[in-house]
Amino acid sequence: MANTRLYEKWTWNIGLPEPFDKAAHTKSSTDKSKYNTTTTVATYHGPVLQALMEYMEMDTTISSSMSNSAIGTQNDQIMAEYHSRTGQIHVVVFNKKSGSFRAGCFTDANSNATVYMLSEKGCTGSALFFTLIPEAMKDEEFKENYDTLLKCKEAGFSDMATAEKAAFILCDNFYRRIENAKNLGDTGIKIADSRTGNIPLLTEMNLKNGNYSPTSVLFGEFEILTATPRVKASVVTDKKDLIGKYKFSERDFSATEQLLIPTLEDWYVIPPEVVTICAHAKATTSSAQPMRNFMMRGPAGTGKTEAAKAIAAGLGLPYLSYTCSANTEIYDFLGQMLPENEKDHTGVKEYPTFLDLQMDPSSAYEKLTGIYKDDVSEDEVYQKLLEVMETDARAESKGASTGQRFRYVETPLVEAMKNGYVIEIQEPTVISNPGVLVGLNALLDRCASITLTTGDVIHRHPDTVVIITTNNNYAGCRDMNQSVISRMNLVFDMDAPSVSILTERAMNITGCTDRSTVTLMASTVMDVNEHCKESMITDGSCGVRELISWVQSYMVSGNALESAKYTILASASADPECREEILNTCIEQKFAA
Repeated sequence: MANTRLYEKWTWNIGLPEPFDKAAHTKSSTDKSKYNTTTTVATYHGPVLQALMEYMEMDTTISSSMSNSAIGTQNDQIMAEYHSRTGQIHVVVFNKKSGSFRAGCFTDANSNATVYMLSEKGCTGSALFFTLIPEAMKDEEFKENYDTLLKCKEAGFSDMATAEKAAFILCDNFYRRIENAKNLGDTGIKIADSRTGNIPLLTEMNLKNGNYSPTSVLFGEFEILTATPRVKASVVTDKKDLIGKYKFSERDFSATEQLLIPTLEDWYVIPPEVVTICAHAKATTSSAQPMRNFMMRGPAGTGKTEAAKAIAAGLGLPYLSYTCSANTEIYDFLGQMLPENEKDHTGVKEYPTFLDLQMDPSSAYEKLTGIYKDDVSEDEVYQKLLEVMETDARAESKGASTGQRFRYVETPLVEAMKNGYVIEIQEPTVISNPGVLVGLNALLDRCASITLTTGDVIHRHPDTVVIITTNNNYAGCRDMNQSVISRMNLVFDMDAPSVSILTERAMNITGCTDRSTVTLMASTVMDVNEHCKESMITDGSCGVRELISWVQSYMVSGNALESAKYTILASASADPECREEILNTCIEQKFAA
């Protein structure tokens, strides 16, 4: 039985490419690789021969290219675009350190990727072997026989005996170095095998961010893994070009309010969404309907809250936030009636006795009024007692209770609405009752007002900016009500930062100077995230916060693999089997000692 799915039984039945598909030609030979120490023969392998023939079509060392395929490298990754016989473009990225593949099937350069699935009637593995050829070329035997076969091809395969001998050795060399990789040391080609046959998908996010852009092109021209991201790279905004540059009103804030205007940390990289929101808020100020409601949604760790603070800094407005929970109700947004203690009011639940007046008039007076007076006389206290009792009697005659008293406490939302601040409403999709947020629609509308629990009516200040930030596709999250979304002037889906931005952020926050290790950590965090999505592991989280904790732990322990087990791995899932799967697939081989 094969050690990897690349050599499952069905793969040996895949048809051979020309000119090896002739019936007169044998499929086995005594011409074998030096790594074959267990059998006396070598066997043709269809997917390998197809990959070799396509590679030679692309190889321009002898002839001009006859193929649209391409292959290149980026650090420890080999990247390839393989034009299959079915007309699809199979895009593959192979990580030499971890031995892991990522792949996707494209109909053309503008299409989205579909899963690359190893199967007899699907993807046969030729694209994977194609991607491995530069690694296989490091072996002298492989390189020598490749050159021989290439010359035979250039000559039109006039010498089939020589071509077949080279082909047998190449197929056998590949097979032995992959299947017996653990025992061959540096000459082995180690791959992390897919248990299901589904190769992890190349995500559109990583393609857009340019994370899979070859820095060195060996042969061909790339269509999908271009040297630049698939979308225009965002311009980095300097902090001095943001902070206070988008004020839409000149206001004098108190010292307390000025403390609420955020300052941006040196490590913070301003996302383009922040600049876009600030620009829209300012540019529409004099219009009939200024843009003041915005939404940012995306997975944890994409910087939504930091972005909301940066928006407040750009607008020069104080920032407040309100975090929702499953039990949040509309009254929690609008304010709460909290019980007063004895120092909270001038009334009492229990009057002082005459003995209290005689023995400690100051304390008795405090019990009646909430004010402590050292020089108060017994007569003053007595007069105050009569006054309070008379007030309470009138209240009782009107049906009021002289028992527990309450006071109204306004929420950050109400404070921001009244005073014209930036208010971030965090995680509204976790609210159990989907109609709760709809209750705020009146405040989200133009010229809005709402009635508080006290009966008072507050009007939304024209400068108030509402920013809703929420995760999506997480356990416990619900769909946002459409009436709320329709009141948002701009809605942004925040993508995870690129590996380079993650690296810079983690290094600046933690002070770690080991760039190569932190870069590998950042790449691993993205791999873990993608693996969890593909495997439907949804009981955890792995993002920027977990990366920062991992880097900090690594700085203490000096062991990235050990630190990963109780930072990113522990956060990714609570299920032991899922953690073991993530460890084996995404982490262990990258950081093995």
